[in-house]
Amino acid sequence: MERADVIILGGGLVGLTLAIALDRHGLSSIVVDPVDPEKTLTPQYDGRATAVSSASWRMLETIGVDDRLEGHGCPIKSIRVSDGLQPGGLQFDPPEGDDPLGIMFENRLLRAALRDTTRDCANVNLVMPANPAEIVRDGDGVRVALEDSRLLAAPLLIGAEGRNSPTREAAHIPVARWNYDHAAIVATVTHERHHENAAYEIFYPTGPFAILPMLPGTRSAIVWSIPAADSTAMLDLPDRAMAHEVEKRMGGFLGKIEMAGPRSFYRLGFHHAVKLTDRRLALVGDAGHGIHPIAGQGLNLGFRDAAALAQVLVEGARLGMDLGDAQLLDRYQRWRSLDTFMVAAATDGLTRLYGIPGRTASAVRRFGMGLVQRAGPVKDRLMAEARGESGNMPLLLRGLTI
Repeated sequence: MERADVIILGGGLVGLTLAIALDRHGLSSIVVDPVDPEKTLTPQYDGRATAVSSASWRMLETIGVDDRLEGHGCPIKSIRVSDGLQPGGLQFDPPEGDDPLGIMFENRLLRAALRDTTRDCANVNLVMPANPAEIVRDGDGVRVALEDSRLLAAPLLIGAEGRNSPTREAAHIPVARWNYDHAAIVATVTHERHHENAAYEIFYPTGPFAILPMLPGTRSAIVWSIPAADSTAMLDLPDRAMAHEVEKRMGGFLGKIEMAGPRSFYRLGFHHAVKLTDRRLALVGDAGHGIHPIAGQGLNLGFRDAAALAQVLVEGARLGMDLGDAQLLDRYQRWRSLDTFMVAAATDGLTRLYGIPGRTASAVRRFGMGLVQRAGPVKDRLMAEARGESGNMPLLLRGLTI
């Protein structure tokens, strides 16, 4: 039987980050995932790009992942928000010399950097591909029997399998969920003009349209929310026609557009687990909460989960506590439940607010954005949220070891 301090079910971005963070502080983990890791590194598996907030980036630096990502990320120096192509809106610019608002990375590069880092971790055992056949959580600990007959044991089980977490379902943890009648078209484009390291969120009644800067300066990622009924037709458009549609949504301010890679689409939905813990179980990332990509905070919420849970477990281990102790899990639950709920509610509210059609609704939204643009404290608070620097921040997100 293989033993570790924790068993992590799910070897995605959040699961691997947590394993590395624990390793850096002397705790061991076994990471189990059903997917062959080689398949996860292709653009066809995940063609998305993610804005890693400045706080999340500090954690990646602290746990030693940054060297493998050096030169691959595009700093976001400005965020511009508008209601369609109407004048006015919001513009977030950090002070001169300050950290960027975030850094754009292709998901596959993040995944490769994390996986390569785990290979150098003495306390991380990657068991991939593998599927759990039976899981027992009781007073003695956690035992996982894999389909290939291997047996794993630990004091704590961590569910990091994503939105459809079988571990969460098996624990009968209630989930509030609904689907948006939208799909996100994800693509990479090249454009004539330099993006100047600016990210754009353009709100249309049919759904938000995000332009996210990538390297070099004439390449961007597009995340375009459209009615689900139109998604198949949009995916089937020839590249030239698709580029024309993208250019039209941009208003032409980046010049001529060309498609620069395969397109994919994801159905959009919301889910939020009533609790993040159960007996000898903790949920992290999308296993506990899934939000609309309107503000690009989904992965960063998962990184915040990982940072908080790592701190709870490391500090508990130093006190000699059982890592599956209910007191430790209660601390994690209290720490993360309010933050995840508030971000989820805010993104859902924005999605609904900007989906109201009509000139009057647009005028009201632009008036509100104008007020925020002129209200320094409110704008600073929103910028702190974008950076992941609000609330009770775990030590790793501050760039400190635990």
